[in-house]
Amino acid sequence: MASIYIVGTPIGNLEDLTFRAFNVLRKVDFVLAEDTRKTKILLDRYEISKPLISYYQHSKLSKIEYIIELLKSGKDLALVTDAGTPGISDPGNYLLEKIWEEKEKGLAVEIIPIPGASSLTSILSVCGFPTDDFLFLGFLPKKKGRQTLFEKIKNEKTTIIFFESPHRIGKTLVDLEKCLGNIEIAIGRELTKKFEEIIRGNISDVAKRITSKNQKGEFVVVLNNR
Repeated sequence: MASIYIVGTPIGNLEDLTFRAFNVLRKVDFVLAEDTRKTKILLDRYEISKPLISYYQHSKLSKIEYIIELLKSGKDLALVTDAGTPGISDPGNYLLEKIWEEKEKGLAVEIIPIPGASSLTSILSVCGFPTDDFLFLGFLPKKKGRQTLFEKIKNEKTTIIFFESPHRIGKTLVDLEKCLGNIEIAIGRELTKKFEEIIRGNISDVAKRITSKNQKGEFVVVLNNR
């Protein structure tokens, strides 16, 4: 029976690859990668030599069909994303949906999660806000539905977490303060990397600290909306 492993990879620091992920990447026949160049950096770091197959957001249906054919032929595959866990705000979930459909039709395949580093759990572990329950929103809408979502957030009295890009983070904080008031938030930037930064405080204070200089890297934002 073929297997497809959903492998969590480091979100920045390459030393965060788990022993289990290392062993899986060494033994599979192919690695499905969002960006083969970035994945090759990781594999080279651990002296792993495997054929790489590109699979990303705009991959055509023919690529999914090819991947399923590999599974039908008994090949073991590892699915990785550029950073973190495939399928979490990531196109890997569409591929998995198609594989589950084939599995329900009789495809002999095991779908196996290999946990790894996560910016989501990393920021939640240090933010100091209640985490017995929380709402994860992925990436916020760029335009359509954005204001509607902010109004929905207002009524969610819980800890809320989402991803945001560097060129939108400033405006997002302004919009959130208008909608929610000057509540407490925590922001993680470049988590696990050399210039990792975690900022906590009221929205207005945090906004001043992150818009006063050039910012790079993806942001993960936690709102204490209780």
